[in-house]
Amino acid sequence: MKFRGKTHKVGDHIDTDAIIPARFLVSSDPAELGAKCMEGLEPGWINRVAKGDILVAGKNFGCGSSREHAPIAIRGAGIPVVIAHSFARIFYRNALDMGLAVLEVGDGVDAIADGQIIEVDAAKGVIRNEDTGALIPVMPFPEFIRAMLEGGGLVPYTRKRLAERKAQ
Repeated sequence: MKFRGKTHKVGDHIDTDAIIPARFLVSSDPAELGAKCMEGLEPGWINRVAKGDILVAGKNFGCGSSREHAPIAIRGAGIPVVIAHSFARIFYRNALDMGLAVLEVGDGVDAIADGQIIEVDAAKGVIRNEDTGALIPVMPFPEFIRAMLEGGGLVPYTRKRLAERKAQ
């Protein structure tokens, strides 16, 4: 599982209401939520984002409520992976369940600046900053997590697994 894109860096303690404000929770459509991604942090933030770009955050990203809409909004914005110093635990789990790759790199996040191009190899456990040459180690995803993410999240992955068992 590889990702390559331009970084959009945000700070510490970005909560789920900054990611997708409650006033936009009238839909669960990823595209609609994605159009309002980070609206609580910076109105119009999404206008700088292109499909495949990478969100980079500081400490405790995704704190606050346990709304699943937050990782759905990020994916809906075309962002396939979030790299952070650390994540709020409930956001981390929700992100994986919703099919959003999340990688915790601790102080390694300091080697990534806004607007840089990075390549992430989640299977090998390395992030390469193409602008600086810095290599940032990250815990690689286990095979079942990679399969779940590639399948679109927990529910689609589980449906597929159940159908495979039923067909046997």
